[in-house]
Amino acid sequence: MALRPLSKIDHLLLGVDKALRAVVPHSNPSTRPLPVSDDTIPELSITEARHVAGLMRINHTGEVCAQGLYHGQAFSAKDNGVKQAMHQSAEEEVDHLVWCETRLQELGSHPSIFTPLWYGMSFGLGAVAGAISNEFSLGFVAETEAQVSEHLQDHIGQLPSQDKRSREILAQMDVEELHHRELALDSGGAALSPPIRHTMRWMANRMKATAYHL
Repeated sequence: MALRPLSKIDHLLLGVDKALRAVVPHSNPSTRPLPVSDDTIPELSITEARHVAGLMRINHTGEVCAQGLYHGQAFSAKDNGVKQAMHQSAEEEVDHLVWCETRLQELGSHPSIFTPLWYGMSFGLGAVAGAISNEFSLGFVAETEAQVSEHLQDHIGQLPSQDKRSREILAQMDVEELHHRELALDSGGAALSPPIRHTMRWMANRMKATAYHL
């Protein structure tokens, strides 16, 4: 029996479902286990655990923003190929959300209370980028992933020496973020102007400063 094409209402409901799964903790099934070499939970002092939780909350927020960005770009993309690529990238990074949520739970902490706001802002930015042009949209992805990689590497350097678990999770996320950057560039992503890159960095730093605590 042939399946009927999805209607506009179907697409709308699917979009709402994806948005809710991005902002509601533990609502996504992980397709892969945590990328760790063993199941040992490292022993951390109270101060160390709070710091690691702050870092992981930032990384979780970054993944929420990535979901919003990809969903927004897919919403307004002018080319079906780009639209599908955005949906595919979002699906591939769902595991990152789950990994961060799992580690936060292990640390007795929680995601940012502003998660819906981060998603909404990112969706809006993604929709604008997608409406401008395919090249700009893909370039926006490439620059976003480059900046995400920078802060992942910075966080890896800040982790307590005994927290091998968080380090391995962030290292695997970094590999995959850089892979998505290369895919965006290979697909025709254009280099963004310095003012846009600096504005993106400024916004990311404001988000990081807030998400670390809240």
